[in-house]
Amino acid sequence: MDQSLAVWILIALALVTANLPFLSERPFLVLPWEQAGEPARPSWLRWIETAVFLALLVGLAYAALALIGNAFLVGSGLGSVMLLLAKVLGIFLVAAVLLSYPGWRNRGRPVRKSFPERLIEVIAFYGLVGTLGRAFESNIGNPFSQKWEFYAITFCLFLVLAYPGFVYRYLMRRRKA
Repeated sequence: MDQSLAVWILIALALVTANLPFLSERPFLVLPWEQAGEPARPSWLRWIETAVFLALLVGLAYAALALIGNAFLVGSGLGSVMLLLAKVLGIFLVAAVLLSYPGWRNRGRPVRKSFPERLIEVIAFYGLVGTLGRAFESNIGNPFSQKWEFYAITFCLFLVLAYPGFVYRYLMRRRKA
């Protein structure tokens, strides 16, 4: 895989995932508090479910880093590139299944997300896209060490990519009376 393909995949993925929390009312994370419209559950069960969900999310990020970043698939041949893209697609499918669980467990109930819940989802998506970017960087060549300034700038860029979804959700949609 060459650098330009990896960059365009990350830009497209960042654009979609940054706007997804604002464009969809479906929850993407299991949170330890009750969201508006969710059924009542014991608080200890919510905390356990949140801990398991976050552990699976971190495990998915680590698996992406291990499968893609440590692969011996420097894009010399078509088969190598196809295998790498198949691994990326597999990671996307597992992520889609994992992130659809919170919406599935509330099936049929309209859940309303607040702005802080949407912001937490944006932060989680930033972490997933950043991990995939780190894996691409490790696969292409030597990964560079980043300090806090790098993460502050990339998070601000991710928030800029989320601006169209924010505008649609909070500034352009008409409120129902």
